[in-house]
Amino acid sequence: MDRKQYFEELHIALTREGFTSQPEQDELLPVEWDGLPLCRITADGGVRYWQEDVATPERERACERATDLACTVREYMTLLEQAPPLQAQSLTGDYRLLADFNGAVLAAHPTRLGVQFVTWGWSFDRTGLNQGNYFQENYVGAKQDFAIRAGLISKQQIFNQEQLVEIYRCCSDTLDAGFDLTAEQEKCIRSVQEQIAIAAPDTLERIREQEQHPMESYNQEPIL
Repeated sequence: MDRKQYFEELHIALTREGFTSQPEQDELLPVEWDGLPLCRITADGGVRYWQEDVATPERERACERATDLACTVREYMTLLEQAPPLQAQSLTGDYRLLADFNGAVLAAHPTRLGVQFVTWGWSFDRTGLNQGNYFQENYVGAKQDFAIRAGLISKQQIFNQEQLVEIYRCCSDTLDAGFDLTAEQEKCIRSVQEQIAIAAPDTLERIREQEQHPMESYNQEPIL
């Protein structure tokens, strides 16, 4: 894979998540968080860092998030490089076919603002596409939607963002309530929180927002 293209796409992805990337140095992409050096990313998606740069839990989580982004971007940029053009009636623009299974399609669309993703269903004669779900830069969400549409996993196996927030909150309430938990139970609950924090990095921010505006959800008009 072209290192320059990978770093350019990774820069866009990191910026969206609040990181700052500096110009490439010695074939590495330096990354900063909260105004301080955090890590350096290699052309193959590896991450290098000094221990003192991840000395707090917050900075350690930030480094984990940067690592996840590096791997994710590396994955779809590798697929994009190998993917054939997606050809269908009425489809214009540069769309690449990343996956095609059981009547479902996962496609990538390179743009100057980064790669964007969409899923479709084939028409019965496989000449046209319908029911497009557009995920912008959300590659993980697009993959998940493709897996559901293709029948690879059941929709009931997936928790949405709101459900993950509530599960995280319930875990916190359980840990803070003074229940007589065993060490294994507490370890399991904390591992659930850690897994949610990776799958939905803005969970804590969403919880803080809800705590600041607890009545907003009750003031909304019911949807009929």
